[in-house]
Amino acid sequence: MPAAVLTIGNFDGVHLGHQALLARAREIAGRHGRVVALAFDPHPLTVLRPGAAPARLSTWAQRDRWLRDGGADEVVRLVPDAATLTLPPGPFVQRLVAEHAPAAIVEGADFRFGRDRAGDIRTLTSLGATHGFAVAMVEPITAALADQSVVTVSSSLVRWLVENGRARDAAALLGRPYQLAGVVVRGDRRGRAIGFPTANLESACLAPADGVYAGRAELPDGRTVPAAISVGTKPTFGPHGRTVEAFLLGVDADGSGAIRGLPEYGWPVRLELIGWVREQVSFGSVPALVGQMTRDCARIEHMIGGSVGAGTP
Repeated sequence: MPAAVLTIGNFDGVHLGHQALLARAREIAGRHGRVVALAFDPHPLTVLRPGAAPARLSTWAQRDRWLRDGGADEVVRLVPDAATLTLPPGPFVQRLVAEHAPAAIVEGADFRFGRDRAGDIRTLTSLGATHGFAVAMVEPITAALADQSVVTVSSSLVRWLVENGRARDAAALLGRPYQLAGVVVRGDRRGRAIGFPTANLESACLAPADGVYAGRAELPDGRTVPAAISVGTKPTFGPHGRTVEAFLLGVDADGSGAIRGLPEYGWPVRLELIGWVREQVSFGSVPALVGQMTRDCARIEHMIGGSVGAGTP
């Protein structure tokens, strides 16, 4: 079997830093070696400290696809359990060697592993000398934000940017627009009554800050269409739970507002956040809301057409 080059982590969002690990692993493996990404899912903190576990940036299906797109030949899902998470660094590496016989392991400078995160890149290098594998360290990756500040790419920073509505900055760290993957579920159907039928998304991933965004929706048949994405509590209509919903521009809908060729509910969709449009606002009347939504859609069509930079943040 071809020699394996491993990289291990959570890889949530598969951002530019993760992509750099994959690229280095691919370089070491060459044409004939195998790159194997070992990805914890869900996050180990869901077992160790459930209340501190971070929100998800990606589903497992997204992560698997992006890791393979980045150069992995094989993606192994590591489901965290007490037996695995309590292994000291030495036995943890022994298990890796027994299961994958790595020729090399590629990690970032801040890599931690084993019980209580006791192992670091130096520990791994020492264990590699004992077990016969090389260790390659990839330096942190930086990216420039819209305000020209330069930051170190990390999943925690991507989460902060998404939570604060900074769609373009999140995309700068991810190397692609932030995506919300989920299933269309029944909402209050109010949008149909005012001429803006929306697809209400149920997703396990982190929702962005309340507001209106320019975006794209990927439909089950592979089509990608512009979308006006609204996140929030619909304050114009009184108290309401927080929702993520998308009005899909340029699709053929029937008289009820359902998209032709798709079931009314239960179909998968991926929403890409392209840019910020405006904050969530409570309008004094439904006609005022409809007028603003009409203007939003016109602006979003312009943004998706190539002038995305018009939106802030």
